[in-house]
Amino acid sequence: MSRKRATSHEVAKRAGVSRTTVSFVLNNVEANISKETRQRVLQAAKELDYVPDAAARMLASRQTRTLGLVIFDAIHLQVDAFISKVLYSLTEVSREHDFRVIVEAVEDLGRDDAYLSLVQAKQIDGLIVLNPRSDDSQLPRLIDEGFPLVLVGKIKHPGAYCVYHKSAVREAVTHLISLGHERIAHITYAPIAYRSADSRLRNYRRALAEAGINADEKLIRYGNYTAQSGYEAMNSLLAAKLRPTAVFAGNDTIAIGAMSAIHRHGLRIPEDIAIVGYDDIPVAPFTIPPLSTVRTPALMQGRLAGEMLIKLLQGEKPARPQIMLETELLIRESCGAKLADSQLNRVLS
Repeated sequence: MSRKRATSHEVAKRAGVSRTTVSFVLNNVEANISKETRQRVLQAAKELDYVPDAAARMLASRQTRTLGLVIFDAIHLQVDAFISKVLYSLTEVSREHDFRVIVEAVEDLGRDDAYLSLVQAKQIDGLIVLNPRSDDSQLPRLIDEGFPLVLVGKIKHPGAYCVYHKSAVREAVTHLISLGHERIAHITYAPIAYRSADSRLRNYRRALAEAGINADEKLIRYGNYTAQSGYEAMNSLLAAKLRPTAVFAGNDTIAIGAMSAIHRHGLRIPEDIAIVGYDDIPVAPFTIPPLSTVRTPALMQGRLAGEMLIKLLQGEKPARPQIMLETELLIRESCGAKLADSQLNRVLS
């Protein structure tokens, strides 16, 4: 009986490295891998009589002029309008440089080859990762190994290339406080494993603390991307003994679900409960009442991330490895500020 063919997983285990490193070394991909590590991988492969798959070697050695946009959880594609804006501008800039874009959802971060399989099986030259997660151990590894990778978002890694926007959570919450609210609830747009969801929660708490208001954990709910989860979270808040007078929603999709729950309980926005969202998705000005929100530069983030990745693929070093874009708080009727202004004008007249 012939000996079972060795796998890259066995080589990685013997060499004490990741499967990504094994692939890069054996396929001669340029990456920031030390000479000692390369030698260790080659020795392990020799000892195991490992032969790389010919197709994988071919894919690793030639440019396909394809960029991959990686998201986590495919449900984002159904409900998150921010993604469509990023994808639109990324596709636009890619076309200008004769690249194409494919979208992939990573569902299982527990697999140590989740990204590598995308590169090999889908013929991707480089990756743009949208809204990175704090529990993703592969991203730092890929960055260290020099794989062409740009984040739309930010992680704590000095070598990461990323495009992100300045948080305006504190401005949004402080605005509600300025209108006289102290019982301000927060519904996250996603599990806090997502760095941006966690960041918005932390900045919500910080804004309250800076105003001398203790953050009440009973006023925090955790959404799960969809308007339905915002609706259910708001129902839960309204069922509490002491309901909030205002809500800061983690994004506009969550806010729209929350607004529906408020209406169904026979309450008025903003007279009974004020609400502010985040992202300024296209339908935000057309809700009833129009939604106050934070405008994020999704289109610009997609364009700049695409340009940065293409520069990396062309062997150029971007002038700024980390780009922060500005945001804007948009005051509409849902927060009550315009209502307060009109009431004041009636008094003055």
